[in-house]
Amino acid sequence: MSIAFVAVIAIVVLGLGYFLYGGFIARQYALDDRRTTPAVIKNDGIDFVPEKPFSLLSQHFSAIAAAGPIAGPILACAAFGWLPCLLWIIIGVVLIGAVHDFSALVASIRHGAHSIAEIARQHLGKRAYLAMVAFIWLALLYVIVAFTQITADTFVGKAEELEGLSVTFNKGGAVAMASTLYLLLALGLGVLQKSFKLPLWLVTVVFVPATLGCVWAGTQLDSVFNHPAQVWFIAILVYCFIASMLPMWLLQQPRGFLGGWVLYLALGVGVVGVLFGGFTIKQPALTDAASAILNPLASFEKVLDGNTAGAVGTMLFPFLFVTIACGACSGFHGLICGGTTSRQIAKESHCKPIGFGAMLLEGFVAVIALATIMKLSPEQSKGLPAARIYGDGLADFFGVIAGKDAVLFAATFGAMAFSTFVFDTLDVSARLGRYLLSELLGIQSWLGGTVAAGVTAGVPLAVLLTSDPNGYRLYWTLFGTANQLLAAITLLGVSVWLYNHGRRCWFVVLPMLFVGVTTVTAISLQIVSGFAAAFKNKNFLSAPSINAAVGLLLLSLAAYLVLCAIRSVRNAPPLTQEF
Repeated sequence: MSIAFVAVIAIVVLGLGYFLYGGFIARQYALDDRRTTPAVIKNDGIDFVPEKPFSLLSQHFSAIAAAGPIAGPILACAAFGWLPCLLWIIIGVVLIGAVHDFSALVASIRHGAHSIAEIARQHLGKRAYLAMVAFIWLALLYVIVAFTQITADTFVGKAEELEGLSVTFNKGGAVAMASTLYLLLALGLGVLQKSFKLPLWLVTVVFVPATLGCVWAGTQLDSVFNHPAQVWFIAILVYCFIASMLPMWLLQQPRGFLGGWVLYLALGVGVVGVLFGGFTIKQPALTDAASAILNPLASFEKVLDGNTAGAVGTMLFPFLFVTIACGACSGFHGLICGGTTSRQIAKESHCKPIGFGAMLLEGFVAVIALATIMKLSPEQSKGLPAARIYGDGLADFFGVIAGKDAVLFAATFGAMAFSTFVFDTLDVSARLGRYLLSELLGIQSWLGGTVAAGVTAGVPLAVLLTSDPNGYRLYWTLFGTANQLLAAITLLGVSVWLYNHGRRCWFVVLPMLFVGVTTVTAISLQIVSGFAAAFKNKNFLSAPSINAAVGLLLLSLAAYLVLCAIRSVRNAPPLTQEF
């Protein structure tokens, strides 16, 4: 079967989902541009800054489109086959993921652009707020650890796809240089925008090609940065700490704008590649492991034996869903919506294209990532890391446009696009950590924010410098589980808010129940397997053991939040005033 046929189906489903179901969801929230948004009311030039919808879409898209929608589908396809992955991506993103993001964004705006934790405080109580902050904090640590490792990996190593050619090329060094120049370019754009208020068309015409110039410069300066992963761990997290403290206009907004264009270009390259590259599907629609759903006892024996990795590879339910993670639904997006994006929404009508639309774009990013492994046979993809499969696949797609002679540029562009997806999320996570701890401690001073950002970046750095070099692979499944469990909790908070105001809420309750049951099952299996491995190997400091302990804590916090929600619904009479 042709990959182009599959891509066309995905495009049609996602397009119909935006106009039909997205329009329905927008009507449920009664968006009204006559309401003044927090970005306009509190415009302080630092955190609350009204932004034009296209620029904000680019920034929001670059913040949410991290490693999840790329690595997740590739890992899931290798384990279960491409068909269940495709179905979950295109159906899940419309009915669950986009609804979650849209709802989290609107809820934040209606609550003064506060985070979902603050919304929990208002509707579930102070203790629920503390439980939510603890949950989000742990989830953010997993995001930062996993994504810092992946970003550092793209900055290290040679270009295996160039072996046999008469060139000496360090792809890791090229990507590192290109990414550094890209960040410097964003800083320059921020200063120019602040000083001269450049029109959007001029910024696009000048700085988007300049971003591609950074890629080309990286290919010419590939030997400048040649450092081990540990050095990049430090450099990346120091950058995240600094970036989280800078004004929005100086780095995050211009970097988000440029990052959005990198993603648009990657999407464009992907579309051309899958539609006109003539690639055929070489992966099986269903693997032998996927059929294990008919024999769950065999997989559960691996759980009891402490073989978490073996169980993940054979249990389509629930691990298909949490492995794909952000490609269909992401609780992390709710943090972005309620942490940075809601503070830049100029009008409520912008919520649909930015909240609902950006998530559908991420779903298509996941489809492109899925295509990069679908065109490989199981023998070709076996043992390859997801970043390598995606970067090489995007380079092949780029070759459809520029020809095979652009191999150096294509290899760098593919890897830089991946690192951009991840890199833009990291400093946003550090900024969100600053917001959360500031809210928790009631400290809005610069010193309090500095401490909060330092702790958020410092804890992951300590973990990375003392853990297994391939730690992110060990933590990935729990990251995906915690991420989607956070989405279920966010939908729980939105459901209570809607119910307490007498509004229709089934469209968030049903996704909440599905994601909740799936993630609770996944996290329970990981807890059992992790502790089984700990007792079997008598090692309580291994990654499975740590995952089990953290999973148990996350599950306990989630259970407490559910109890708080039930109590709130029982005790609070439905309201009818404007929400």
